Amino acid sequence: MSTSALKVNGLVTHFETKAGVAKAVNDVSFSVEQGQIVALVGESGSGKSVTAMSLMNLVDPPGRIVAGEILLRGNNLRTVSAREWNRIRGKEMAMVFQDPMMSLNPVIRVGDQLTETIRIHAKVSQSDARVRACAALAAVGIPAPAERMRAYPHELSGGMRQRIAIANAIVNEPAVIIADEPTTALDVTIQAQILYQIRKLTKERGTGLVWITHDLSVVKDLADYVCVMYAGRIVEKGTVADVIRSPRHPYTRGLIDSLPKSQDRGSLLKPIPGSTPPLFNLPSGCAFAPRCGRATEACRKVPTVTRTDDREFLCFHPYTND
Repeated sequence: MSTSALKVNGLVTHFETKAGVAKAVNDVSFSVEQGQIVALVGESGSGKSVTAMSLMNLVDPPGRIVAGEILLRGNNLRTVSAREWNRIRGKEMAMVFQDPMMSLNPVIRVGDQLTETIRIHAKVSQSDARVRACAALAAVGIPAPAERMRAYPHELSGGMRQRIAIANAIVNEPAVIIADEPTTALDVTIQAQILYQIRKLTKERGTGLVWITHDLSVVKDLADYVCVMYAGRIVEKGTVADVIRSPRHPYTRGLIDSLPKSQDRGSLLKPIPGSTPPLFNLPSGCAFAPRCGRATEACRKVPTVTRTDDREFLCFHPYTND
């Protein structure tokens, strides 16, 4: 029996602009098992955040989901009503944003915000809701949670606010959580603490987690499975260990090579040449070809998916060395 908490099939999201149609998400497919952490990785403009907003049905005009399936525990969310979406968000699927102040009201106490999240979706008393909210704060590693319940968000540090945003996401025990670069603005020590708590909570509760980031060093220590995105497409996916040890797609190799390494101290970094193309004017064929040192005439055509064991990639000239 399948243990998929979330399954995405052929998701397509477009933005119709005066400059043309921006294909922000272009035939994206992946699945998240219960208790599994799947990372979406790529540069800015690769389509990661639009994918996340599409999964939550939060894409505003001129954007729209054109095609695809979003299956939450087998239920196709593309067919549900706006009223049903209000029930699903925060209850069955929750989101953690990069800036916690996007989801926390600065003039309402932390405890009141968490209890409101609970009581919107469950018929419980105020006192029971406060007990659950306090337990959620403790679960994300917040010391003296009862005291923090009385605090306002602006009275807390950035790391503490981000933990509260995560607590707000887990308080109703959703099947899936989507986290859009929630630790990017935090220092390394606080980031490590939050990543530890996230992984612990995911495994203990059997929650599926979609972690969006541009930082492969974070993915290495956090995720089980990784999908590398470029220009709206997933160009490579597989287990984190396999993809980092032996990347197949030149873009994945470029992301790994651009990371600073201790043995290269004092040396120049190796960035990927060029920049991501505008999504409303993608090159014909492989979108990465203009930046790729392995590109040939064959790359003028769109590559088809190559599957090998638990790996998938879109490339005519993949790396094959292990």
